[in-house]
Amino acid sequence: MINFEEELKKFHPSLEIDETEEAIYNEDLTDVTEVLIGMMQEAKQQK
Repeated sequence: MINFEEELKKFHPSLEIDETEEAIYNEDLTDVTEVLIGMMQEAKQQK
């Protein structure tokens, strides 16, 4: 039978995962709301 407590003690997160997580959190991403607001403002200016 698997001893989950022992297995959790052995667990170490992958460096690749840590690097990816850091890159994602440090990136300034535009969300959908910001894109839609920009499109609406642009449409108003063109009228």
